Amino acid sequence: MFMSTRRQHFEEPTLNRSLERGIEILRAFRPGADLLGNGEIAERTGLSRATVSRLTQTLVETGMLEHDRSLRAYRLAAPVLSFAHAMRAGSPVLNTVAPLMRALAEKLRINVGLAVPDRDEMVYLESVRYNRRVSLRNVVAGQRVPMELTSLGRAYLAVADEPRRRALMAQFRERRQSGWNQIRDEIRSAARSVAERGFCTASWQPEVVALATPIAVEDRPVYVLNASVTTKAGIAETESMLAGPLLQLSGNVKAALAALEIRKA
Repeated sequence: MFMSTRRQHFEEPTLNRSLERGIEILRAFRPGADLLGNGEIAERTGLSRATVSRLTQTLVETGMLEHDRSLRAYRLAAPVLSFAHAMRAGSPVLNTVAPLMRALAEKLRINVGLAVPDRDEMVYLESVRYNRRVSLRNVVAGQRVPMELTSLGRAYLAVADEPRRRALMAQFRERRQSGWNQIRDEIRSAARSVAERGFCTASWQPEVVALATPIAVEDRPVYVLNASVTTKAGIAETESMLAGPLLQLSGNVKAALAALEIRKA
């Protein structure tokens, strides 16, 4: 559902509503849906079909969407991919952190990821896959995972400010319904684990155990690091293997990000 994030405050600039809605249309495209018609876009965004029709035409003219006339539907165009490449190639954070992640992944033959929150999901900024066994999951940069089910998301929720966390929990409760009580308790347990041990653990995919730790740096989004393996071992055994290296990596990343801030100043 389309929802404006504009805050009512006289000191903040007024958002351009057409641009905001156009971005919502681009957000409607997710993996598994190559083509979307105006009706599907309207349903996913909460915008009227008339608004969607007008904005999709504009997005085609500006090169952001391609129009399949025979199917009367739209797909993302190549420039959208080029934006992602420009972001990754030009990010000082990724350029600094990725080599540290890669070194740990290669040393232990594990998977290491870096993600940030986006609304009610986590988005991978980087994913280095060096698992000991072939996994069915092929996680890549840009991939989204559920916030409420994953170690990444639960580590973020552990340090999110209270208004944000409460709003997200309300969304999760509405979405999960019958299974909500167990998920809520697991999120609370993860928050206690982050506070007491610096990380939390989740296993939301079969035989995949992941540990995650949040990294809060002033004037930057909350980053979350995770380390995971495909294993038949229990959670306690996996934590014993991964917790130390993950927390050491987190310390190295924090130091590297602090050095970036010093150079920027």
